[in-house]
Amino acid sequence: MYKISVIVLLFSVVNIVAQDAVIMQKEIDENLWKPFKEAFENIDGEKLNALYADEVIRVTPNGIDTENKFKMANLKRFEENKTNGTTIQLNFWFDSRHTNATTSYEVGFYRLDFITKKEVETIYGQFHIVLQKVDGFWKITQDWDTTKINGSSITAMDFNKQTPLQFK
Repeated sequence: MYKISVIVLLFSVVNIVAQDAVIMQKEIDENLWKPFKEAFENIDGEKLNALYADEVIRVTPNGIDTENKFKMANLKRFEENKTNGTTIQLNFWFDSRHTNATTSYEVGFYRLDFITKKEVETIYGQFHIVLQKVDGFWKITQDWDTTKINGSSITAMDFNKQTPLQFK
C-alpha cells in the first residue's frame, strides 16, 4: 500500500509541474511569440528588438553576436523591406519546449515569406531559443537559427510536418 501511495504522489507532482509548464507556455505565446510574429508581419524592428533581453547571444551560420549587432541589422533590414514595398509573413511551430518558472528552451521550425510585387521568396529554418523572465517579462536571451540541418537545406516538407502556431 505504501508503494502505491508514493507512486500516486509522484505522478501527482509530475502532473502539477507539467500543468504549470503548459500555463507558462501559454503566457509565453501571448506575451512573446504573438508580438514576435506581429513585429515581423508589421515590419516593426523596434517592437521585435524589445522582445530581446539587453544581453543576448545570437548565433547564425555567420557567427556569434554577443554585442547585439543583430538589433541594428533588424532595424536596417525592416526599413529596407518597407522602402521596397516588401511584406512579410512568418509562420512557425514548436518541436519541443521545456519551461520552468524562469527559463524556457524552445525548438521549432519557421517559414518566412517575403512578398514583393514580382515574387514570393520563402525561407525555411529551424530555431533554438532560450527565454528568461526579466523584470517579470519573458525575453529572448539566446537565439540560434539555421536554414540547414546536417548540411541539407530545410524545406517545405520539413516545415509541413506540423501545423503553424495560430494566435487569436
